[in-house]
Amino acid sequence: MPDQPPSRPAAAPAAGSGQPQQRAIKWDDSNLKSSYANFCNVASTREEVVLLFGMNQAWRAGQADVTVQLTDRVILSPFAAKRLAALLDHVVKQHETRFGALPTEPGPTG
Repeated sequence: MPDQPPSRPAAAPAAGSGQPQQRAIKWDDSNLKSSYANFCNVASTREEVVLLFGMNQAWRAGQADVTVQLTDRVILSPFAAKRLAALLDHVVKQHETRFGALPTEPGPTG
């Protein structure tokens, strides 16, 4: 994982010109936290989409009880969630092009 995403120019309309103006996006990672999750759940209301991330603690097949330790909650507007869905779809398609199709259900090593 790169330390910091590259700066990207973003198009924004120039005042009064009707033409897009390029501006750089600078990533401030001073408060960035990394965590690993093998579990994700989603809930939503009209105003927000809530992503819950955590660790599935079921290490043995056929276990009667499964404990999922939730570690992070990300709350998005539906608009941001739609952009995230498109971005994730694109990234997964790139991954599958390079490495082969991913099953929707994890296998013995997933």
